[in-house]
Formats: sequence, C-alpha cells, structure tokens
Amino acid sequence: MTPALPKPIAAYVEANAQLNVDGMLKPFADGTVVLDNGGRHEGHAELRTLFEEAVIPVKAIFTPDSIRYEDDQVVVEGPAHGDFKGSPIRFTYRFTLENDTIKALEITA
Repeated sequence: MTPALPKPIAAYVEANAQLNVDGMLKPFADGTVVLDNGGRHEGHAELRTLFEEAVIPVKAIFTPDSIRYEDDQVVVEGPAHGDFKGSPIRFTYRFTLENDTIKALEITA
C-alpha cells in the first residue's frame, strides 16, 4: 500500500514511475536545491540534467513505502529499482515543501 503523500511529492513519484522528466520537474520550485549522492543540483536546468543522466538511462524508479514528518520536512522512504548495480536500493528522501511545491530535497541511501 502506497502511503498518502502530499500533492507535489505524489506528482513527482507518479512522473518518476513513468520516467517522465518534464513531469518529474513540474512539482519543483524554480530555485529548488537537490542534494543527491554527494552532488548539489540547483534549479530546473540542473535537475533536468540529473534526471536525464542519472535516472532515465538506468530506469531508476522510487517506490515509497513509508512517510513521516520531521520538523519542517516530509521524510519518505522506500526502494528504488532499475538497471543499476545493487538494485533495489532503499532510499530516504527528505522533502521541504513550500507553497505546494518542492523547495528542497535530500536523497540518501
């Protein structure tokens, strides 16, 4: 059973399941910051590059199975599977939401 996710997170997860880059970008705020695998990606252009180079080629799809709220963050956990070494790998996504958009995201394994 998929947990009930806030609207922008649910939109991102749904677009990721379809490997739809434009859909994945849509819920992110213009100046969003994403920390992933030691890298920092800021704004839609850098996020598009991240998704096109690190997500789409290996068909990495995140499937959340838990959600909790910590301070001002929505913490979502679950496996990501795809055509990459070690698949599936369990990830923690820490979302910061603002005005019904994703303002920041930190992804850790």
